Amino acid sequence: MQWLNYPGLELWKFINLAIFLGAGIFILRRPLAAALATRRESIRRELLSAQKERDEALARLAEAEALLARLDADVAALQEEARIEADLERKRLKDATDRELEKLRLQAQRDIEMAVKVARLELRRFLAERSVQIATEAVVRELGPEDDARLINASIGELRRRRV
Repeated sequence: MQWLNYPGLELWKFINLAIFLGAGIFILRRPLAAALATRRESIRRELLSAQKERDEALARLAEAEALLARLDADVAALQEEARIEADLERKRLKDATDRELEKLRLQAQRDIEMAVKVARLELRRFLAERSVQIATEAVVRELGPEDDARLINASIGELRRRRV
């Protein structure tokens, strides 16, 4: 048993270690078991919490994917609505333009008719004045001194009759 007393390998050290470990296990068994149970429960709760968060994240991911799937349909619907609104606006503007053109055409027609009436009246007035002028010139040319005397006497006779 010489190897039991080998320097650095004395048996009493192992016995001392075994007693110390046995006492430590005896004294710390319950608190250590409770701490390990508490730690195990804490880890279990964290795992459950992580599982719940993972499930919620998957649900949000599924919802986001559903929204993305509907996004193309929504964009197409918005584009169609915008196209319809643009067509309606184009038609409304065309109708408004047509109405405005019709109003301008009618106004121009009335202005032309008014200008024609005014021109006709001016032409009649001019022709009447010119006819009177030509007739006066013809009468002056045609009348001689004896016609003047006869007209003057007729006018004087007319004035005498009116006075009486």
